Amino acid sequence: MTFTLGPRAIAAGYKLAAFDQIGSTNAEAMLRARDGEQGPTWFVTTEQTAGRGRRQRVWIAPRGNLASSILELMDVPPAVAATLGFVAGLSEEAALEKVSVEAALRLGSDRPRYALKWPNDVLAGGAKLVGINMEAEAVGDRLAVVVGIGTNVVASPEGTPTPAVSLAELGVQISAEELFTALSDAWVEFRGIWDNGRGFAEIRRRWLERAAGLGGEVAINTGSATIEGIFETIDETGCLIVCTAEGKRIPVAAGEVYFGSAASKRAV
Repeated sequence: MTFTLGPRAIAAGYKLAAFDQIGSTNAEAMLRARDGEQGPTWFVTTEQTAGRGRRQRVWIAPRGNLASSILELMDVPPAVAATLGFVAGLSEEAALEKVSVEAALRLGSDRPRYALKWPNDVLAGGAKLVGINMEAEAVGDRLAVVVGIGTNVVASPEGTPTPAVSLAELGVQISAEELFTALSDAWVEFRGIWDNGRGFAEIRRRWLERAAGLGGEVAINTGSATIEGIFETIDETGCLIVCTAEGKRIPVAAGEVYFGSAASKRAV
């Protein structure tokens, strides 16, 4: 199969750059932005050899997995652009639900259940299925924003800090190309709702409906401290709000999140 944009993405004027193999779709997207690419453009491949996830972790996409990055140039502050991560999570979850219809009918109660993990992962059965990584850079008088979305379609990595899983392991037999077409259309929908940050309240509402661990024990390792308590909500800026045992409500902008029994181990 070949990569194709969905009909909604085509109608909205999105462009596509597909590669048989590439080091990093995020790096390519930002390089193109510096060279004058205006976007919005998707950069996709089924084999990524030098990708990076959050905190500069290696994100390798072996042949058959999906590495995709969307480049958008916009006139918004970086803090507003950062909330696009929630748009990406909702878009990916919607695309996964669309391509999982056959598996859901076949597997019944054993069908995959997808959830959104703050700040920007998609889980299936508590294991990491999708990683999302954002980069932003001033280019001229605009902000070049690249949102990288990596999905374990046919294989998942071993030895990761948290367990990982692939769609194939979940019984969802689809291709990276098929998933991308659905993703490109879903992005148009949720990007439109987001509306350069003006619609984040609706994005937040929908994200919370799909949030993993909401209302349960959570521990967040920020790099300098571990914050423990109950995952209460996310606020209007996208920070995770932790309610501590002392009753304090602490906003967290970034960190490694652990739920339930993992949270009780203090995330260290």
